[in-house]
Amino acid sequence: MLFFMLLLIAALCVSLFFMPDNKVIMIVLIGVVGTLLCFVIYFFRNPTREIIIDDTNFVIAPADGRVVAVEPVMENDYFHEQRMQVSIFMSPFNVHANWFPVEGEVLLSEHQKGRHQGAWLPKSSTENERSAVVIKAHNGQTILVRQIAGALARRIVTYAKAGDKAHLNQHLGFIKLGSRVDMYLPMDAEIYVVGGEPVVGNETVVARLSSDKSHEPTIQ
Repeated sequence: MLFFMLLLIAALCVSLFFMPDNKVIMIVLIGVVGTLLCFVIYFFRNPTREIIIDDTNFVIAPADGRVVAVEPVMENDYFHEQRMQVSIFMSPFNVHANWFPVEGEVLLSEHQKGRHQGAWLPKSSTENERSAVVIKAHNGQTILVRQIAGALARRIVTYAKAGDKAHLNQHLGFIKLGSRVDMYLPMDAEIYVVGGEPVVGNETVVARLSSDKSHEPTIQ
């Protein structure tokens, strides 16, 4: 964020230096640069949120946005089995910080290069640039959280590393500009959200994991 702010301020200073006598242009430039600066500050906002739950099987929304998919899919990258996919699309006006959805341990964290199609498209889950974080929850079940870049997003920041402890109220990462977060939950998870529903990161309960871990797959 600091880089963008310095760039905008530098652009304003250069413009004022070369056109000091044209007040109309000066006012327009100040207005444009000021608006862009305010948007940058607004976009990179990172609110402090805390949630207290009495059931460690609850799955909390990892991001702000709108649910665009709740469906069973075949997850072939890590689990190689059918999983329940819950996808959240973040517009440029949503908070773009991402939180851990469950308490547990990070088993895997890796980044994959890819395309930059619209993040609302279903194929963006497997074709776009993305980062994957696999978490083993306290009940022994594993979930996959996938950060996906969109048409405008060009950088995914993932704080989670293999071996880290996953904690609610703690940031998993950050995605810049319009993007998406997918979660792949066990098929026996109880889902509480539907397509089109707005959710708030680290606040909305989206699902509940089962206590049955007898069919947990090996990550490959």
